[in-house]
Amino acid sequence: MAGHSQFKNIMHKKGKQDAIRSKLFSKLAREITVAAKMGLPDPAMNARLRAAVIAARVENMPKDNIERAIRKASGADAENYDEVRYEGYAPGGVAVIVEALTDNRNRTAGEVRSYFTKAGGALAETGAVSFMFDRVGQIELDAMAASEDAVMEAAIEAGADDVISSEDGHEIITAVETMNDVVKALEAKFGEPRKARLVWRPQNTILVDDEAGEKILKLIGALEDNDDVQNVYSNFEISDALVAKMGG
Repeated sequence: MAGHSQFKNIMHKKGKQDAIRSKLFSKLAREITVAAKMGLPDPAMNARLRAAVIAARVENMPKDNIERAIRKASGADAENYDEVRYEGYAPGGVAVIVEALTDNRNRTAGEVRSYFTKAGGALAETGAVSFMFDRVGQIELDAMAASEDAVMEAAIEAGADDVISSEDGHEIITAVETMNDVVKALEAKFGEPRKARLVWRPQNTILVDDEAGEKILKLIGALEDNDDVQNVYSNFEISDALVAKMGG
């Protein structure tokens, strides 16, 4: 999504790597456990679990941690998490979608609302901004995995909707229903993807002034730092000037 790779680079430079990694592993484990609990505990038979395991491997999460998170889904002490989606507006009219896994809806809702309020934004009703996004499958391959033509041919043949290639890699967009089939087809030809997940993809992006942009970056940072928040999506397009100003 526009701007967010630069944003993550900025935040990682400013944060303590060990603390960031610990929090990330905790979120990845939570997603793995929830995915395993909702379906079969076999990544080959459970598309959501497969995506969660791929995400964990990309972040170099130890194999023992991954297997422990899967086992936890069937254990007597398995936590129960609710999936919640929050929608709101950030400064400059930027739309934001927040996905959370929480064991306390009231706590998470209060915290998310406070982040929006402090940033000069506001939470809205569910559905208020999601119509400006498409729910799609997103698969990413390293640039070295194959040529642009080879990826395009394989992806379209497997049922993908679009392929965007750059020096950073190949991004394949699919319908929600076909993502798992496309992942399997691409993995058979090019190896395991570096990402495979369902995302909210903005139909259009909004470029705002630097003052609003800084507030939006702080809002997204606060949301992503929350233990219950799994994913944050927006139609915010970060300007090159703001990236440079923030040290990205």
